[in-house]
Amino acid sequence: MTETRDTLDELLSDPLIKLVMERDRVRPDDVRMLLERARRRANRKPFVPPVHVMAQARDQQGWCA
Repeated sequence: MTETRDTLDELLSDPLIKLVMERDRVRPDDVRMLLERARRRANRKPFVPPVHVMAQARDQQGWCA
């Protein structure tokens, strides 16, 4: 069994994909923009609040009580 990976352009040019996207009123550029945003977010360093902020939230929410 062989596994192939289609490129985004190949997927977006597939007739069945195009039909579903047209029905859902989704444009190829919308998909590209969504994936680009997700890629940028995935490459960012995750935000971790300072310990004192986490402790304050814990106390206010009654966590670990």
